[in-house]
Amino acid sequence: MDESGGRGQPRSGNDESADRHAGAPARAADPTPADEQPTDGRRFPSEQHDDAPEAGPAATPPAGPDGPADDSAADQDSATPEATPAGDRPSLRKPGPTGDSVTGQNPGEAPAPDSGAPDRGQQPSTPDPNSRTEPAAPGIGDRPLAHSADGKGPAPQRPPEPRGGLLMGRPFGVPVYVAPSWFLVAALITWVFGGQLERVLPELGAARYLVSLFFAVAFYASVLVHELAHTVAALRFKLPVRRIQLQFFGGVSEIEKEAETPGREFVLAFVGPLLSLLLAGVFYLAMQTVDPGTVPGVLLAGLMISNLIVAAFNLLPGLPLDGGRMLRAVVWKITGRPMTGTVAAAWVGRALAVSVLIGLPLLTHSGALGSDAVDNVGMDTVLDALLAAILAAIIWTGAGNSLRMARLREHLPELRARALTRRAVPVETHTPLSEALRRANTAGARALVVVDADGKPLSLVREAAIVGVPEHRRPWVAVSGLAQDLTDGMRVSAELSGEELLDALRATPATEYLVVEETGEIYGVLSAADVERAFVKAMARPS
Repeated sequence: MDESGGRGQPRSGNDESADRHAGAPARAADPTPADEQPTDGRRFPSEQHDDAPEAGPAATPPAGPDGPADDSAADQDSATPEATPAGDRPSLRKPGPTGDSVTGQNPGEAPAPDSGAPDRGQQPSTPDPNSRTEPAAPGIGDRPLAHSADGKGPAPQRPPEPRGGLLMGRPFGVPVYVAPSWFLVAALITWVFGGQLERVLPELGAARYLVSLFFAVAFYASVLVHELAHTVAALRFKLPVRRIQLQFFGGVSEIEKEAETPGREFVLAFVGPLLSLLLAGVFYLAMQTVDPGTVPGVLLAGLMISNLIVAAFNLLPGLPLDGGRMLRAVVWKITGRPMTGTVAAAWVGRALAVSVLIGLPLLTHSGALGSDAVDNVGMDTVLDALLAAILAAIIWTGAGNSLRMARLREHLPELRARALTRRAVPVETHTPLSEALRRANTAGARALVVVDADGKPLSLVREAAIVGVPEHRRPWVAVSGLAQDLTDGMRVSAELSGEELLDALRATPATEYLVVEETGEIYGVLSAADVERAFVKAMARPS
């Protein structure tokens, strides 16, 4: 309800999470939870040469309690996980004209002998997460090798949020987009409703299509009101809403967090259909003031009926419809397990999809929906079957996405910064790369932190940049030429886990992050590739 593929090739070393260590912070040479896991025995590649310059002693600030994981310096593309989505993020998508919705890089070239600075890297585009239609597992996108010729790089920039169509406004601070598919549906509604007007108001002539277009816009305005009801309820419960999108067969309110209690989940789902019912009542009252044989009378009748259909359809008890969210909340309340509620509502949603696929054409063909029964197969029958197939596909897919997103949320707490962090060795700015790698291998570390004379961390040596330097040149390359300056966003707490950890990494995309204790002491370095690998392994485990 909140929205949510990288190309990295992570090395072995911290595939499994480890239990959080207690006690006082340890130095760089102390093992971290990730370091104690099985590895392939490889460390940073290093090579000593007789003509290598001597390196002074390195400052040794605390590298962290139980310092982080151990893995070889790999040339891998890595990036920060994107969560859901989906467009990510999870969202409650509900079909509708009768429905709507709630809800790395390549290593730089070897540096020149005099500067030791690798070439600039590129930053490819990154995918988005997703919406209360549960997205697939968040992936890892490529991240930049941002650095300048002097080895100091600018802070990575946060990727722009996906737009999702034409921006129409920001009610309550939430952007509202109209997807390109909406125009196709608007044209279809205009054509169908225009044919109805030709029989009811033949004197309109070609002007009936202008009236039909107005009806299409007014109908989707009603869908927007439905979505705004979900949005206002979410904001009232302190749940961030990413955006509202009007699209093919309805709308989507992309709520980025899940309701904390089943009661709030029920209210969040129910307010949408409730507003649609209230709109139907308003249009009914307005009908009493006009002649039913006039354009206003026909429009008001059409809007009343369409809002009734939207409310009734979304109250069906199956995910991803609002009724499915309400059923989920009820089962959650009874069992105390949100996952059990999701499974129950998702399977009811799949059964509902099959019922729509088979039952809607049969009801239309038999005349049970108000039309005359037909004995032959014509264009209307084909259109009814196509409509049923589209609705069934939307419901079935939404139910499956809800199950995947629920499993994602269930496994997110397994992602803990402390367990995934690599052990780091502090080195001073002018330390030759060969000497820094020797110290790292001696200490069993897999990361280098550049510090000043007082032991204050200044930058992180990028793993991909190390791989780009040939071994015979490493004695003449200073670690500062391969490092990325630390920004506030690249410092993360060792206590972060789950969604809080992913949110912190998404806020400042980078390949490595400095992990610190609450006291400010260095704990180690967190690689985005390690987070991605742990996320994939967690998602692969059964619930």
